[in-house]
Amino acid sequence: MKKHLKYTFLICTIALFIGSCSSDDGSVFDTPIPDNTGGDDGDETEEPEVATIVFNEAVPSSNITTASASGEAGTSVTGRVIFTSDATTQRRMYITQNYLGQGEMPFSSFDLVSDDLTKALKADGSIDLDGATKKEIDFSFPLPVPNIDNGEIVYTFWTTTGKGDFRDVTKRLALGAGQITVTVGSGTNPAAAVRDFTGVKLFAPDVNGNTETFFSLLNETVYKVNVGREFRAFWDFGYYYGASGQSADDNASFASTEQYDASFGFPVQGLQPAADEENSATETLNQMFFATSTTIDVAAFDAITLSGGLDFIASSDAQKITNLSVGDVVEFVDNYGKKGLIKITAIQPGFGNADFIEFDVKIQP
Repeated sequence: MKKHLKYTFLICTIALFIGSCSSDDGSVFDTPIPDNTGGDDGDETEEPEVATIVFNEAVPSSNITTASASGEAGTSVTGRVIFTSDATTQRRMYITQNYLGQGEMPFSSFDLVSDDLTKALKADGSIDLDGATKKEIDFSFPLPVPNIDNGEIVYTFWTTTGKGDFRDVTKRLALGAGQITVTVGSGTNPAAAVRDFTGVKLFAPDVNGNTETFFSLLNETVYKVNVGREFRAFWDFGYYYGASGQSADDNASFASTEQYDASFGFPVQGLQPAADEENSATETLNQMFFATSTTIDVAAFDAITLSGGLDFIASSDAQKITNLSVGDVVEFVDNYGKKGLIKITAIQPGFGNADFIEFDVKIQP
């Protein structure tokens, strides 16, 4: 798969500030308030203003929900986040980054290998707010500015009472969401391009969830169901090939994560939350709606480059699509309202674990 946008230029910096946040004293979040007055020592040099967002559950009138900073290419600006809860317990913090208007993507140090970082992060990349930080969060960090002439980088921060969702700030929301916007030059973003994935391959499922059967439109990743409970919010749809029973005539098919078990006809182990899992009673799975395109063929699919080229798509009410063939183009609307197209490029028919479907995707950022 090719990935047009890279969101890795900030990975190392956030690690510096959350690397030890699992300790109960929460000291990593205790950032001194910058002294912008020059102090009493006669030094008249002022510290640069810090872009700060504030959420105070007990005193919401003091909230500062947005902040901004001007950045110079190749430098960095400082951002600060202060979240204070009262009755609510904050258990996780989620951060997304929208680079040049190309859509929100998870922002974390998930890919770095560190004992401290492993303790600080949940498997989905959210920050684990343990100890004292469940009530009070106060930390600052540098936001590096990439080498661009004009544009905006927008960071969104919120906390949750349990397992949240990078694409849905309302899911188990504790405090937030607030945004820090870094502006470079005129701040004008280029026209939004489609996100484009090629060569995605999904395999027919087995009942134990051991095959790469599900796909995430969030991070362009294929998943085995048995990789863990933390990733359910990432899974958008899965593949199956009709085997017996109600799915016997479906052949190559996609189904939303929510309707997958019902469509496939067999429960896949690990797809539904177990009773002992976090938030199991209120867990939800992603919906997704499919339709065979009557207006877009393979050539038209290949020609679409901008997000606006997908605006014509309307949501169907079908959460599965069956009897797919090479050359088909499928329209879809995902759980979060994003519109897109799937082009089928190869099928190895059958329901064995080595049988597969391969396709390309274009989706709005």
